[in-house]
Amino acid sequence: MKKVQKGAPGYLDYKKKVEIIRTIVYFGIVAAVFILGYSQTGTRLNLLTVVAILGCLPAGKALVGVIARFPYRSIEKERADEIAGKTAHLTVCYDMVITSEEKIMPVDCIVISGSNIFGYTHNKKVDLKMVSDHIKAMLKQNGYTGLAVRVLNEYKPFITRAEGLDNIAAVEKEDTKEREEAVRGIILNISM
Repeated sequence: MKKVQKGAPGYLDYKKKVEIIRTIVYFGIVAAVFILGYSQTGTRLNLLTVVAILGCLPAGKALVGVIARFPYRSIEKERADEIAGKTAHLTVCYDMVITSEEKIMPVDCIVISGSNIFGYTHNKKVDLKMVSDHIKAMLKQNGYTGLAVRVLNEYKPFITRAEGLDNIAAVEKEDTKEREEAVRGIILNISM
């Protein structure tokens, strides 16, 4: 299984597989330690039972990761390829599950161009204003002000705006890549 970096298409599906494998391995080790202790002593009252019980902590944490990521899926490959083809001059990140204190909000793609940030989510249940405001607030906390953040849940308006931003970026040729990458990093930090 090839490693997928955070912010790349396919990250959520990759991370879900890794978490499932990790959970199975951890619980397998816990079971093996418990069975080993029981088979050697003939009773569950031994030191290896304590080790197995303590081993349930990381196994449980891995299981929580599986449960938290399970409802979310990666952006479709065709859409990711289409977005990549139309945003050659923009900073793009995919497969995010933005977390705030109140909600968990999946966002399929975000494009960043100068002071404009546009996102797309296929999930109709996401509160678009809340996710936009949360991203803007997190960027403001990190010293990035004056940014326009908007998340859409319809694909056609999103891809049209992304293509327009790409055309503007191709003409202006401003060197904002370093700032855009820093903004991208902050957005990925508030994402699972």
